[in-house]
Amino acid sequence: MKTPEDIRADGHPNAGQSSVETPAAEEPLTEELLAELLDAPSPIAFTDAHHITSRSAAEYLNYLLDKKGLKRAAVIKAAGLNETFGYQIFKGERQGSRNKMLQLAFAMGLSLQETNRLLQAARVNELYPKDRRDAIIIFCLDKGYSLTEVECELYRFGEATIC
Repeated sequence: MKTPEDIRADGHPNAGQSSVETPAAEEPLTEELLAELLDAPSPIAFTDAHHITSRSAAEYLNYLLDKKGLKRAAVIKAAGLNETFGYQIFKGERQGSRNKMLQLAFAMGLSLQETNRLLQAARVNELYPKDRRDAIIIFCLDKGYSLTEVECELYRFGEATIC
């Protein structure tokens, strides 16, 4: 299985980069946004002021491809997805399951924060550290494990695998 470093579009490895995403300066903290929302005269005023819209899984996946310099075909292959189905997910023609989104997350080398945002955009449950299977997945994401490695860990602990 290829690692995200193997599938960068520009061919340069990402060696040495942390799997932890640093908060973007332009993106306010959720707690700050919640406080503003609760003080706003209406939800529309708040969403308009902050340009908050619904983001689809396809939009977020394509944003991440561009941000990380990855090739769609290579990510789909590394995720072990059927090529047609993978392209349909990226085009927004099909909705992938939670496990399919996790396969893509590991194939793209996403951080925990990026993975949870992808899961939110796909309208599925985020990873939850009080769930044993999710805790293993969170650990593997944080440590930069490949999809194959997380599958082995889940199997080793008797949990349902992703693929």
